[in-house]
Amino acid sequence: MAEDPPPYIRVNLRILAILWIAYGLVCLATALMMLIYSGIATVMFGTLLSRVADAFTLMSLFHAVYTLIVILSVLCGVLGILAGLALLAGRRSGRTLALIAGFLSLPRMPLGIVLGTYTLVVLLPSGAPPDAALSTDYASPRAVLRPPEPIRFN
Repeated sequence: MAEDPPPYIRVNLRILAILWIAYGLVCLATALMMLIYSGIATVMFGTLLSRVADAFTLMSLFHAVYTLIVILSVLCGVLGILAGLALLAGRRSGRTLALIAGFLSLPRMPLGIVLGTYTLVVLLPSGAPPDAALSTDYASPRAVLRPPEPIRFN
């Protein structure tokens, strides 16, 4: 029989879920702004290429990289929102989605680095089973999101 997780794990997973939803919305807004201002970005990059020998190749490379960045932003946004909703609902797929979103968000500064690292540290402890963050076994010494021990003065 499964028991409810301790309150500190529920609260921390809820905060992590809300942060993933907010980060997903920021990523989708970034992708939208990149699409809206792609013409301006192309002109700005094109002016840098006025004295380059092979400007057409570099412009093609710019468009390919720009497209990949927009796709990565949309992917991080959608995965972040799905991971946040799954974590809020308490589904085991939320952990997997959050880990994938955390890994993909690592190159995106500064929010992606912070949220991705925190997610990987919290949900991917060494030696933990795949569903450790959502499991009900909290007796292990490396339990996820264990609160610090109080300091006792004698």
